[in-house]
Amino acid sequence: MEANSRQINIDTETVDSFGAEWAHFDQSGLIGDEWAAMFDTYFDIFPFDSLPEGAEGFDLGCGSGRWARGVAPRVRRLHCIDPAASALEVAKKNLSGIDNVIFHHADVDTLQLAPGSQDFGYSLGVLHHVPDTAAALADCTRLLKPGAPFLIYLYYRFDNRPAWFRALWHASELLRCTVSVLPERAKTVATDLLAALIYWPLARTARLAEKLGVNPAPLPLSYYRDRSFYTMRTDSRDRFGTPLEQRFTRAEIAAMMKGAGLTDICFSEAEPYWVALGRKGA
Repeated sequence: MEANSRQINIDTETVDSFGAEWAHFDQSGLIGDEWAAMFDTYFDIFPFDSLPEGAEGFDLGCGSGRWARGVAPRVRRLHCIDPAASALEVAKKNLSGIDNVIFHHADVDTLQLAPGSQDFGYSLGVLHHVPDTAAALADCTRLLKPGAPFLIYLYYRFDNRPAWFRALWHASELLRCTVSVLPERAKTVATDLLAALIYWPLARTARLAEKLGVNPAPLPLSYYRDRSFYTMRTDSRDRFGTPLEQRFTRAEIAAMMKGAGLTDICFSEAEPYWVALGRKGA
């Protein structure tokens, strides 16, 4: 029964979709200041300074390894985990010069790490793509030592946005349901067009508004105002090409984290929403 339940909590179509995404967008174009700024948006609340000497932790759903390359140099050992073999090959290539990374072709259910063995963990933009997010979060927490920090990023349900903004998302969700079932080549073409026709114009409008002294935060896709077109293409592929996507309110995320045994929960107040940090309870 346990093995069957583990099989259920993974969506193979979504895993295959991300494998194709990272093979196409290997993040070799994400470099320099842009990568550093994006890394900081996720890890700004992560307590690197309080990790024990010789810390060992895990990156669940490492994808291309784009965040692992910022974490690995700060710790003794980092386990990079992904259920998509093609994504893991991209991560191995991108992290080839870093010798303290161990790669695992697995998901959190099948991972061969001992419970209570890890000094930290993180999973960014991953657990909203599995059928049971709360169960996956609990599986992550079981790997942690008491007091160890865990960083998570889950798509928000626009709970801090006005009704018109949420209505736009509902409309875009219909588009995602159409695009995500296309063959991979057609999916990439479609999401590139969306990046060019929607992401880029709205993002650059927000940048212009900011230069004119207008607060860009309420504008759709203002997060991308200083991002490259490469990042827009990547995120368009992620947003509209993924078969399974779930969204959560801040309160729902906090409740799931508490239910998984995490305490001292705090949230980043900056985009992207919601990034949250908790610590494994005693």
